[in-house]
Amino acid sequence: MTNDRFSPAERAMRARLAAHALHAQVDGKEHTAPARKAFADRFLRQVDPDNVLDPAERERRAEHARKAYFLALAVKSVAARRRRSNRGRSA
Repeated sequence: MTNDRFSPAERAMRARLAAHALHAQVDGKEHTAPARKAFADRFLRQVDPDNVLDPAERERRAEHARKAYFLALAVKSVAARRRRSNRGRSA
């Protein structure tokens, strides 16, 4: 459901206001710690869903899975930028 009472610029300003108010009251790292842990745990579950690997090997594989994830995002980003830049060009 979109809120048509505010322009995009007003919504952005209100969001920035809320973010500043939140960070004035809490430590940012503490506030996002549960989400960062869940994100990291995702890779541990991906490489060792049954939790049978040696912890060091599990961490090593999870680190590679994390790097692969971010490299895949970078590949998608390059492709999207290429598509956007080619839109304005004539054939």
